[in-house]
Amino acid sequence: MSARTAAPAAVTSTLSRALLAAFALAVAVDLVSLLAGADLGHRIAKPLLMPLLAAYAATRGAPRLLIVALLFGWGGDVFLLFDADWAFLVGMGSFAAGHVCYLAIFGRRSASVPLGIAYAVALVGTVALLWPDLPADLRVPVAGYSLLLTAMAYRAGSLGLTAGAGGALFLLSDTLIATGVAEWPQLPAPDFWIMATYIAAQYLLTTGVLTQAYGERSTAA
Repeated sequence: MSARTAAPAAVTSTLSRALLAAFALAVAVDLVSLLAGADLGHRIAKPLLMPLLAAYAATRGAPRLLIVALLFGWGGDVFLLFDADWAFLVGMGSFAAGHVCYLAIFGRRSASVPLGIAYAVALVGTVALLWPDLPADLRVPVAGYSLLLTAMAYRAGSLGLTAGAGGALFLLSDTLIATGVAEWPQLPAPDFWIMATYIAAQYLLTTGVLTQAYGERSTAA
């Protein structure tokens, strides 16, 4: 590598580390705020999470669809800050668009058949249990979204354990949200667990996609 190309690479590396540190700081502020009951801190930090993660991914040469998926996640994050059914539906739609982007990234890579069966059983069982307790106007949208989310979580495993864990945690996070909508008994500090699993999911999915992208570039070279 020549000195001319090394300098921009060093700048990009420094920017990547700075963005990742900023993301980690926003995560800490958000989660601590949720534990402390500081709603203002949560409302300030939450909208910063996905843009920072997307910017970090961009400096790492992420596929464009990954950036779009994370920004759709940002849209969902923002709309879910509003306590209204319309905002919940729009936010869910934004997350759904992000899942479509992830599915496009995963492509036709092979995934475990037994894992797919396990996810299918979990989907049917969860929707069947939640159905009677969900508001009538949310039942069909939640069921449709759950199908798409489960497909994304399953297909994420085709990129390896890291992305697969991210997909599973995304499913867990949104299941926790759904149990809250259904007014089931909740864990202590439920919003903390929802955000902790969601943030970990998006980070692991991002890491998994970036790792796969670098591997493909190396193979192509």
